[in-house]
Amino acid sequence: MKILLLGKNGQVGWELQRSLAPLGKVIALTSDSTQWCGNLADLDGIAATVRAIAPDVIVNAAAYTAVDRAETDSLACHTVNALAPAVLAAAAAQIGALLVHYSTDYVFDGSGNAPRDESAIAKPLSVYGSTKLEGEQAIVESGCHHLIFRTSWVYAARGSNFISTMLRLAGERESLSVVADQFGAPTGADLIADVTAHAIRCTVRRADLSGIYHLVAGGKTSWHGYASYVIDLARKSGAPIKVAQTAISAVSSDAFQAVAIRPKNSTLSTKKLQSAFALELPEWQYGVARMLCETIGIK
Repeated sequence: MKILLLGKNGQVGWELQRSLAPLGKVIALTSDSTQWCGNLADLDGIAATVRAIAPDVIVNAAAYTAVDRAETDSLACHTVNALAPAVLAAAAAQIGALLVHYSTDYVFDGSGNAPRDESAIAKPLSVYGSTKLEGEQAIVESGCHHLIFRTSWVYAARGSNFISTMLRLAGERESLSVVADQFGAPTGADLIADVTAHAIRCTVRRADLSGIYHLVAGGKTSWHGYASYVIDLARKSGAPIKVAQTAISAVSSDAFQAVAIRPKNSTLSTKKLQSAFALELPEWQYGVARMLCETIGIK
């Protein structure tokens, strides 16, 4: 099997290089790759890349993810998140390849308290969410063999993310304020990559598994609960934590003037994914604790 991976140095892309390796030959590209184009802003270039490599599977782990900047940089965001997936889908349909693509809970408005399943009506609140939804729709409409994974609150040992930010701030400040009215499930890039590899293996044998799936860790927490859990574990491990556990204040999202509106309910139901691929997804605390064990030595 020949696999084309786009966005190899992102949080998910980095883990995919590991998880996809046992499936076949992986050709992994970044936006500045030279032999072939891996830049999603270059629509003709990525189409030519697919034609030249002729992969069996295309895995698109690249995206425009600067949610606030997208509100004023909408053209670039639209090109990468909507037009590029459409180009990849058309190319995949032409050569009979499976296209794997990642989307987001931001396609929903975050209302209510219940986890949304794949049939829920999409209603994005931001440019980022709208472009990700358009990318999804283009892939489905192309008729190509596809797997679209909606995920949320992604973290990894590599790169900057909520965990690294909280640990840095907890070591610098005596008090913190963290949003407590937005809910979701912190999901490790390693989990996403491993599930992706398993799903690809299944789907290349059974075309009827093609479709949209929600892929997040089990359970639910707020950003405040997430931060408190991370900082408490770090403190117990002997990490240099300055903030007291009682000095982590729970605040409303209105306390932070973000440019783009975030969904308050980012919880997603994974029943379809677990049933289709015979999987059990671990609770979010398991992955977070494991990642902290690897990065700062928590036991």
